Amino acid sequence: MRDNAWRVFLVFLRLGFTSFGGPIAHLAYFRSEFVERRRWLDDRSYSDLVALCQFLPGPASSQVGMALGLGRAGWPGLLAAWAGFTLPSAIALILFAFGIAQYRGLAESGWVHGLKVVAVAVVAQAVWGMAASLCTDRPRVALAILAALLTLLLPAATGQVAAIVVTGLLGHLGLKVAQPAGGRAHAYPVSRKLGALALVLFALPLAGLPLWAAASGSSTVALLEGVYRSGALVFGGGHVVLPLLQAAVVPSGAVSNADFLAGYGAAQAVPGPLFTFAAYLGAVGSGPLHGGFGGLALLGVIFLPAGLVLIGALPFWEALSHRPGIQATMAGINAGVVGILLSALYDPVWTSAIHSRMDFALALVAFALLVFGRAPPALVVMAAALAGWAMAL
Repeated sequence: MRDNAWRVFLVFLRLGFTSFGGPIAHLAYFRSEFVERRRWLDDRSYSDLVALCQFLPGPASSQVGMALGLGRAGWPGLLAAWAGFTLPSAIALILFAFGIAQYRGLAESGWVHGLKVVAVAVVAQAVWGMAASLCTDRPRVALAILAALLTLLLPAATGQVAAIVVTGLLGHLGLKVAQPAGGRAHAYPVSRKLGALALVLFALPLAGLPLWAAASGSSTVALLEGVYRSGALVFGGGHVVLPLLQAAVVPSGAVSNADFLAGYGAAQAVPGPLFTFAAYLGAVGSGPLHGGFGGLALLGVIFLPAGLVLIGALPFWEALSHRPGIQATMAGINAGVVGILLSALYDPVWTSAIHSRMDFALALVAFALLVFGRAPPALVVMAAALAGWAMAL
């Protein structure tokens, strides 16, 4: 049964307003809505789709949503699902950016400092959870440590790309991964020819934008290149986008580190995908891309590679998923992103937020509430903002 794009948009819009808790929670919401309640697909097909999107670079929950929209209402359905799930949090973060930009002292206020401190707890929680699931043996722990060292020792963007390449290569050469059982894939209206074209379009900006930025010297092109690269190289979870985006916008001066971390803290309090943080950066940044237009522009740029690589992979997934080399490479990259996130936990997150014993105490309490208390992230973020305000009195 097919739906029109408007109905798909309304379903995902409700999820965009209510899906708190990060990508794993989003996938649980999707299963409840589309497998159990609406029966758009069966459990096996949904599991296959989740496996594909976790294998791909990009925000897994958003890619699952795009594919569900594509399968239900064709290409308009893909756009409708993405827009419905993404716009609520993107608009909320753009509005927050307007507040930061309008009142420059706001970035240094007590409650915004609380947002910076809670970012330490949120990133530490991501490292904790991802290490438990992605670094399950000594070789993978070693790859994570290697990735952390590379990103600490090399310049930001260079170190991150080097970490992904090196851990992927070493994983391909040395890791042993259990192969998934076979199964029939759910059908999507994407031919192999169109999939191949999408993969070419995915790769072209990765090669072309750096050359264009170097040749033109344009800060705008350099910003677009950094944000596109961030969206294209995120493996292992949305939190990994933090160090990639930080390298893209802070050293150039497009966004100050204080504004960056304030926005990252605020991003934990809104529903939907963490990639909408790019909308905040575009709105709060300086230069030609700023304000509402800049926010929407960077939002589109960071999600574009996720959509292209999803379209490119759908018709080839069955063949790729059973190749031992592909699985081992991805296992190495996934271990590497734990190390990338670990280095980001130190710099810029820790170094920019923790300045006193009280800051450390607040971060420790927030971490305990998130990891051991299973408290909703939105409540922890609001409590940390209040605590930061109280400490500044």
